[in-house]
Amino acid sequence: MSEIQQPAPAPGLQGYAPSGAQTNSLAIVSLVAGFLSFFAHVIPLIGGFSVALIAIITGFMARDQIKRTGEQGVWMANVGILVGFIHIALGLILVLVLIFAVFVLGIALFGMATHSGSAPTPSPLP
Repeated sequence: MSEIQQPAPAPGLQGYAPSGAQTNSLAIVSLVAGFLSFFAHVIPLIGGFSVALIAIITGFMARDQIKRTGEQGVWMANVGILVGFIHIALGLILVLVLIFAVFVLGIALFGMATHSGSAPTPSPLP
């Protein structure tokens, strides 16, 4: 029987030892979903906020699995969680700005119409 011999490493890669641990799949899903959440607003009924929530949930699940199994990908899970939270925070800020703009425009437009002089102002009875 002949033994299978491993090829000698290339001269430039003397200290390189490939990692035996595999990258966690949920960490990859979290990272990809986090970045795709900004583009998912074009999908009806799902939207980017749902995809950002998926990035957050899968990121936490991946971190838990990585602690138990020793797989790679903690940074992917953390970036997916961070991008998901940033997306949701930016969405909430946008909603608050829109509500404020509608309120200010409503006061500006309808507040001026009530005091434009077109209707007599009631006077108190003597």
